Amino acid sequence: MKKVTKGQRGITLIELIIAIAIAGLITGGITFAIMQILTINTRASNHMVAVRQVQQAGKEVSKDTLQAQAVNATGVGQYLTLNLTWDEWGTNQTHTVLYTFNVTKLQREHYIESALNSTTIVAEYIDPDQTSCIWAGGVLTFNVTATVGTQSETRVYEVKPRPGS
Repeated sequence: MKKVTKGQRGITLIELIIAIAIAGLITGGITFAIMQILTINTRASNHMVAVRQVQQAGKEVSKDTLQAQAVNATGVGQYLTLNLTWDEWGTNQTHTVLYTFNVTKLQREHYIESALNSTTIVAEYIDPDQTSCIWAGGVLTFNVTATVGTQSETRVYEVKPRPGS
């Protein structure tokens, strides 16, 4: 053990400044790493939300299109309207499903015998300017894009309704 002489009183100002600088560098590095991890987690989370919204929109539109006997797709973007109609087997009730946009939400209205049965939001964060429906050659091509934050996901669904439509 080193003996303290009468002239020594502790650490010098330079030693203190160096210690504070080293602690500051370590703290800055740790803070930067944590911020990077949080940013990456947010991006990944936003991307997964976009993927799920696109999948949900495709699933619902595909399900209704597969039942449809009549398909009418008109408009583009915010003015897109997808109208699907079929007769229920056994009861001969006419079902009509209308897909429209409510700002960035894809909305589904279900009518039975022209009376509104239900209204649901199928998917959120849908970009109406990047979404389209084309009915050609007996196949519905549904192109849908969801944007959450800076993350986007686009899918194209091609659905052929049941025979006789």
